Amino acid sequence: MALNNRFVIITGMSGAGKTVAAQSFEDLGYFVVDNMPPTLLPKFMDLISSEREINRIALVVDLRSQVFYEEILDMNERLKEDTKNSVDLIFLESSDAKLVSRYKESRRSHPLARNGRVIDGIRQERDLLANIKKAADLVVDTTNLAPRQLREEIFHNFQSTTTTTSFHVEVMSFGFKYGLPLDADIVMDVRFLPNPYYDPKMRYETGLDKDVSDFVMQSDGAHEFYDKLHDLIEFTLPGYKAEGKSSLTIAIGCTGGQHRSVTIAEKLASDLKEKYPVNITHRDISRIKQKGGD
Repeated sequence: MALNNRFVIITGMSGAGKTVAAQSFEDLGYFVVDNMPPTLLPKFMDLISSEREINRIALVVDLRSQVFYEEILDMNERLKEDTKNSVDLIFLESSDAKLVSRYKESRRSHPLARNGRVIDGIRQERDLLANIKKAADLVVDTTNLAPRQLREEIFHNFQSTTTTTSFHVEVMSFGFKYGLPLDADIVMDVRFLPNPYYDPKMRYETGLDKDVSDFVMQSDGAHEFYDKLHDLIEFTLPGYKAEGKSSLTIAIGCTGGQHRSVTIAEKLASDLKEKYPVNITHRDISRIKQKGGD
């Protein structure tokens, strides 16, 4: 196994936020294994021993593996025995009242009280986990934490200077005639701009061609619209980032997704790259040869 492996064991009270924690570690680039029985640790270590790129691993252990709970501390010690490993045991805590409230909101039964009162299951679980909580390297009380705040707490403690994952922007052009993008956070319609398709010279070109992009941007209102769009996106992006989103997808649409939307998407992506990592996709640009453009 590669040197300097970092392991995180995530455990704690049911309903205290282990799912949010696991997702946060995934966003930090960790290889996350959910519901890991401690008895499978040796085989798991053998499986990843040849994977040099897997050196940050988060293991989630909860009441779905309740018969193995007493072995969590053994798992922690076994990992620490190898001096190449850095190991942290995280325990997620919350008050009885908050846990009861969360179970009522989700309408789920507690794993230790399938046919009884939720509070009885919580109290039993708290007793079972007392020694594990004492041994934890980090105890996080999520009683008054929103999911975003728990994510921030994990990032604060575990985001390293070598972590490459960060908030990024996806800019996409598309054609309304082919349907809305399912993953778009913001959709902007630019079909009000003059359509280059009706000029035979540009019909089978795209917004990647200079004469098409010049035509779109030099049309009446194009620059004023773009400036307002850019200002709106610039204003909202810090808020999305602060709310814990790892990415934001902005979809720019015209009729067929080859001319106007491509032009605006290209310009927006280019300008946003000054402050954020940006990926750009032209979903329907290749349809021009099949369908004849927009």
